[in-house]
Amino acid sequence: MRTRVVVTGMGCISPVGNDVETTWNNIKGGVSGTGKITLYDATDHRTTVAAEVKDYDPNEIFGRKEARRLDRFSQFALSAALQAVEHARLEINDSNRERIGGVIGTGIGGLGTLSDNFATLHKSGPSRISPFLVPMMLPDTAGGMIAINLGIQGPNMAVVTACATGTNAVGEAAEVIRRGQADVMLAGATEAAILPISVGGLSVMTALTANPDPESASRPFDAKRDGFVMGEGAAVLVLEALEHAQERGATIYAEVVGYGITNDAYHISAPSENGSGAARCMRMALDNAGMEIGEIDYINAHGTSTPLNDKSETAAIKTVFGEQAYDMSISSTKSMTGHLVGASGTIEALISTKAINENIAPPTINYENPDPECDLDYVPNAAREMEINTVMSNSFGFGGHNATIILKSFQEANGS
Repeated sequence: MRTRVVVTGMGCISPVGNDVETTWNNIKGGVSGTGKITLYDATDHRTTVAAEVKDYDPNEIFGRKEARRLDRFSQFALSAALQAVEHARLEINDSNRERIGGVIGTGIGGLGTLSDNFATLHKSGPSRISPFLVPMMLPDTAGGMIAINLGIQGPNMAVVTACATGTNAVGEAAEVIRRGQADVMLAGATEAAILPISVGGLSVMTALTANPDPESASRPFDAKRDGFVMGEGAAVLVLEALEHAQERGATIYAEVVGYGITNDAYHISAPSENGSGAARCMRMALDNAGMEIGEIDYINAHGTSTPLNDKSETAAIKTVFGEQAYDMSISSTKSMTGHLVGASGTIEALISTKAINENIAPPTINYENPDPECDLDYVPNAAREMEINTVMSNSFGFGGHNATIILKSFQEANGS
């Protein structure tokens, strides 16, 4: 019998809140986290807006000495993991630490640390490079630091699949539990790449918005969309084998029932126009869950606010769901959080879980100008109260990576 995997804890640091409840309240309230860039002087840049994490002081959480040895992406991940473990009321000790692990991904990793040390190298020479450079910048450092701080000794790895990373982290962590290698997995992703080099690089590709108005910059599926808003932050879910969760009396917030993963094999940074790879991914997730298209109540779309992605994702949804696509509630919460790159999939899994718990479909804000090629119901501008038992959450990334998970409200018996 297939092992059932459930969500028992959540934590996050996001552009719209530094904990789960604040983030969720702002998401369902349609509050944007986008503003003028403050992390560096963006005066001469094409892109001048981003969705930054606000009022976050790592010194208060870790102490000044430890915070200096953690890149911002690791700080976010560790903060979210500590929240998630506390939320799950998960006690970690010698009796269980070898059966608790983590899949903590990132799309970019410690680029801030690398950028700073490049500047040091050119200004002062190689002897002034930080001895902490390499461990601070490595993509797997976030997961390693979480393991060290929590004392978890089970399977631990980093997933790096660009903007599909966070969704892959949840799917792969669930699979570790299903194959019996852990009872509990922390599934998460983190990103902190609002930096001159990364924002500049994405901007010259015209992947980022050139809209100088923070309020209207992220506008998924809108005809006037012109690129995504760079975001930052982290989210971590505690996943458990159902039997383990029930034995310890954990609160269960949702069940991970489906997972799909494919590749377009088409272009390094653009999706296939007809969304064929994304469609295969969604179908794979449905097959993995043993579900029919009529059982999906809401789709949390990848919805980046780029002309190509939103068009191709809409086409993919139509391919999979046929005429039913026109009756479905679909939204992009990136309209509020911005695009957290590698971390986007996990924050959206968290938001999807809250949507199930409260029967509320979050809105797509800034939707004002219909696009004839994006003609589905994107829950425009205001949250929608509706029955939500199942959510499909999509993530697609550079390199042609596609990932989809399906979350479901928990029921004691499968299919009941």
